[in-house]
Amino acid sequence: MNALKTTLLLGVLTVLLILAGEYFGGTDGAWIAFAMAAAMNFFSYFYSDKIALAMYRAQPVTREQLPRAYAVVERLTQKAGIPMPKMYVIPSESPNAFATGRNPQHASVAVTQGILELLNDEELEGVLAHELGHVRNRDILTSSIAATLAGAITILARMGFWASIFTGYGGGERDREGGGLGALAMLILAPFAAMLIQLWVSRTREFEADASGAHLTGNPYALASALEKISTVSQRVPLPASPDSAHLFIVAPLLSGEMLANLFSTHPPIRQRIQRLIGRPSVYGTLPQ
Repeated sequence: MNALKTTLLLGVLTVLLILAGEYFGGTDGAWIAFAMAAAMNFFSYFYSDKIALAMYRAQPVTREQLPRAYAVVERLTQKAGIPMPKMYVIPSESPNAFATGRNPQHASVAVTQGILELLNDEELEGVLAHELGHVRNRDILTSSIAATLAGAITILARMGFWASIFTGYGGGERDREGGGLGALAMLILAPFAAMLIQLWVSRTREFEADASGAHLTGNPYALASALEKISTVSQRVPLPASPDSAHLFIVAPLLSGEMLANLFSTHPPIRQRIQRLIGRPSVYGTLPQ
């Protein structure tokens, strides 16, 4: 199912880019857009994980450097029947974590310094089990590609906007006057389209990874406790993150407390996730209604 999602995601992007290229540059523009789409698909498939890790300055760590997390992940991967992923630490005091890679054989798990300091051993195990749930469920490729493509869509929209202004492209002579309006609409709508890509691949998969993590550890309470702690501390110590890749993290790194922002959040509300894990919406009563 996730392989189908990835194929559809790349296919839809290719079609949209070709149509946009034809609109702004005719036949030549369509061919240029096709070449760009092919290149983006290639790099998204093979290098989206490296892009995400580099974006947050994640540093690879060895078993000797991070024995606490390594011991947990080794035990859980054996139980889950998946290979040991590469481990990374993000130099940030904000607590968070994410998994990335194109398949379980090429997976990476990154944790922030803040989450290592915040959580006890059982809670950290719950978080790492959640991330390994993403790996085992094979949704890490889709989420990593979405992060790369969402950023690319926004960049291409801005390029098209400025190209329309300075070169006059915008549908040819038949509607030259409407080209500027079309480019402006694309500038506004492309980030929205990028957000929709993130929503498509993110909300359900977080519930699934929570369930997978709780099953792996046999301790849903520990993951629920970790989620509440991470959410609470993240509001005081936010992680500077790009909206294009916010969906990768276990808890949304961007503050989004307002009702409208929650509607378009890349993550389900923490209270809903905790409710599914332990049957009530908060462990400590610290989460807002």
